[in-house]
Amino acid sequence: MNISFSSFYNSFPFLIFAVFMEGKKPIVMSGIRPTGFLHLGNYFGAIRNYVRMQDEFECFFMVADLHSLTTHPDTRHLKANVHRVLAENIACGLDPEKAALYCQSHVYETSELYLYLNMLAYKGELEKTATFKDKVRLQPENVNAGLLTYPVLQAADIILHRASLVPVGKDQEQHLEMARNFVNRFNHRYGDVFPEPQAFNYSEQLVKVPSLDGTGKMSKSENQMATLYLADTDDMIRKKVMKAKTDMGPSEPNSEKPDYIENLFLLMKLVSGNDVINKFENDYKNCHIRYGDMKKQLAEDMVNFISPIRGRVEDILGDEIYLKQVMEVGAEKARKSAKATMLLVRESMGLKYF
Repeated sequence: MNISFSSFYNSFPFLIFAVFMEGKKPIVMSGIRPTGFLHLGNYFGAIRNYVRMQDEFECFFMVADLHSLTTHPDTRHLKANVHRVLAENIACGLDPEKAALYCQSHVYETSELYLYLNMLAYKGELEKTATFKDKVRLQPENVNAGLLTYPVLQAADIILHRASLVPVGKDQEQHLEMARNFVNRFNHRYGDVFPEPQAFNYSEQLVKVPSLDGTGKMSKSENQMATLYLADTDDMIRKKVMKAKTDMGPSEPNSEKPDYIENLFLLMKLVSGNDVINKFENDYKNCHIRYGDMKKQLAEDMVNFISPIRGRVEDILGDEIYLKQVMEVGAEKARKSAKATMLLVRESMGLKYF
């Protein structure tokens, strides 16, 4: 089933109403791979929405450590990476008491459902996924079965909690559509067990945080000097912002901004006050813009935004007992949900023999 963002958002209030009439909060599920430091794009594009969602929905937020093995088989730094992702999400506002914040590998039912769904997935459709093609191009020496069946495991993660809402960006829409295909095949063959998961965010236009070099969006792996990480020091933030691409400035009043200049203003809108933004907007319109001053202001505003988060992350990483408790509590919540689902799955499949 292919549902457009616009049609879903128009119908979403009725979906919420219907679910609440049954006395249940809608279930939201999302995950993030522990394969790099979180950056400003992760915060404004996803985590900020998660913080809001945890107060309105039943949320399962997963550290996708099993997914990471498809591209990062060396596990020497995996524990530290998992701890960092947990710490960064908590520092940004996720509350382990409100949401289930857990590691994928701690919920063993995931692997069982993944196996069953693989029986409903076909080689041809998996080979056609855009992400698989990209990974094959990027790592031709490591085209493993896990990489091919990545969308199947992703579907298992979602429907294991019978989630109906998944906060995803454009790059994951194909995987979500495949998850709906697997759900429909399962329900058709074995009976209605799973709801169809739908894309959901609070606005149709997700925030895409531009890179500092004006070539795309911020990334965990590409051009690290053009990405602002939540772990960056104050001096590194200033250094990166001051290297952002600019030009000689407009030659005529009310000139249209080039993309790389528009990117600077977009970044400023994320962390600066309206008076600051308006000043530099007017300076640009009137051909008085001084990019050096603008970048210095942006750098300081970025420091003021990122520095408190970085401090909270460091405090959390210094408390391994707390992180262990977070993982244990999250796993317990996730397992409770998963066990209930798998009882239904086994019964519907006829795998309950006694």
